[in-house]
Amino acid sequence: MSADCCQHDHDPNNGKSHQGGYRKVLWIALVVNFTMFIVEIASGVKANSVSLFADSLDFLGDSANYGISLWVLGMSVAVRAKASLFKALTMGAFGLWVVGNAIWNATTGVLPSAETMGIVGVLAFVANLSIAGLLYTYREGDSNMRSVWLCTRNDALGNLAVILAAVGVFGTGKSWPDLIVASIMASLALHAAWEVIKHARTELTNE
Repeated sequence: MSADCCQHDHDPNNGKSHQGGYRKVLWIALVVNFTMFIVEIASGVKANSVSLFADSLDFLGDSANYGISLWVLGMSVAVRAKASLFKALTMGAFGLWVVGNAIWNATTGVLPSAETMGIVGVLAFVANLSIAGLLYTYREGDSNMRSVWLCTRNDALGNLAVILAAVGVFGTGKSWPDLIVASIMASLALHAAWEVIKHARTELTNE
C-alpha cells in the first residue's frame, strides 16, 4: 500500500480517538450483520434461493470477521496481518461454497421465490450500504481494515445482484438469474480474498 499523507490522515491507528471511532463502527457492523444473518437464513430457506441463502451465510461470516477485527484492534501489524489471512481464507471458502450450491440448484431445477428475494435483498442492501458508509473513512488502513472494507463493499454489490436476480426470476419464471447471481457473489469473494492475502503477506514480509 502507498505511504502518502492522505493515507496517514485516514489511518485509525494514528490516534486513539480514531481507533475508538473505528471500534464503535465495528460493533455496529457486528450487530447489524448478525441480525441480517437471522433474517436472511430464514428467508433464504423459505424462498429456495441459493443467492439469498448464500448471502445469509455471508452475513454470518462478516459477523465473525468484525469480531476478529475487534479482537486484534490495537495489536501489532503482524497479528493483524495474520487475522487478515484467516479472514481471506474464510472469504475464499465462501466463494467455493456458493459455486457448489449453484451447481446443485442447477441440477435440481428449484425455482426460488422472486418476491421474497426482492424484499430481503433491498433490506440487506440498505443495511450493508449504511455500514459501508460508516467504514469508508477507514478503507485505506492496514490489511485488516482493508479486508473489513472489502467485505462490506462486496456485500452491498451482492445485495444489488440479488435484487436484480429477483427481477429476473419474476420476469422469466426461471431459476437461471438466481444461479448467475450466485456465481457473481462467488467471484467477488474469491477476488477480495486474493487482494487481502497479497496485502497481508506484504505486511508480514516487511514486519
